[in-house]
Amino acid sequence: MTFEIRKLHPNDRGQWALLWKDYLAFYKTELPQGIYDATFDAFFTEGEHHPRCLVADQAGELLGIVHFIHHAHCWKPEGVIYLQDLFTQPRARGTGIARALIEAVYADADKRGAPYVYWLTQDFNHTARKLYDQVGMLTPFLKYQRPQ
Repeated sequence: MTFEIRKLHPNDRGQWALLWKDYLAFYKTELPQGIYDATFDAFFTEGEHHPRCLVADQAGELLGIVHFIHHAHCWKPEGVIYLQDLFTQPRARGTGIARALIEAVYADADKRGAPYVYWLTQDFNHTARKLYDQVGMLTPFLKYQRPQ
């Protein structure tokens, strides 16, 4: 399968929103339209610590997205990259798109001089974890959060 990994363009909004909606549905999450609007706008806001989005494009059709954020870190003065969301269309899975999106985030991190990249996934996400075990290293950390 031939595809290009590139930055999100303003005219990608509709396709991006559909992919992000499907990603959120996988995690049984819905967000109000205002969050979609603010997130999309943030991708085009200048500044070091704003979220970024890369897409997998096949002849004008978006097959995958990745959102990531470069942020400060007390132990690493160069900062770190949090790979927040990664999603590919179901029909495009197993084609190398998710790997290519992760590798593009790695390349962006290297360019920024912040080679530490991390992400989270749920333990039941077995399909994605097969790839993550190939391109990443599982850590022993557990996630805690403030109760809602």
